[in-house]
Amino acid sequence: MIQPPSRRAALLLLACAAWPAHASEDAARARRALEKGEIRPLDEVLRAARAAVPGDVVAVDLKRDDGQWRYKLRILGTDGKRRSVKVDAGSLKILDEDEDD
Repeated sequence: MIQPPSRRAALLLLACAAWPAHASEDAARARRALEKGEIRPLDEVLRAARAAVPGDVVAVDLKRDDGQWRYKLRILGTDGKRRSVKVDAGSLKILDEDEDD
């Protein structure tokens, strides 16, 4: 059954309203971790990842896993292949590097 336009518009508005709150919550967590010295600044993380895998960073994700902050970056390499690189957000150590399928 097709919903009236006003109800569809209201549902879309509710869905869109939830997204920025989640994004700002993630940004606040990252800022607190940076202020506490738990993670390094993003520009340092990008430099470390690019040193391991030269190319253009096309996506960045910060997560806390097993009590450790980790960045997962997707890099489009100079060879045209897309790779995932995991970096310890505190030490900048490269944890894992995989070629994406």
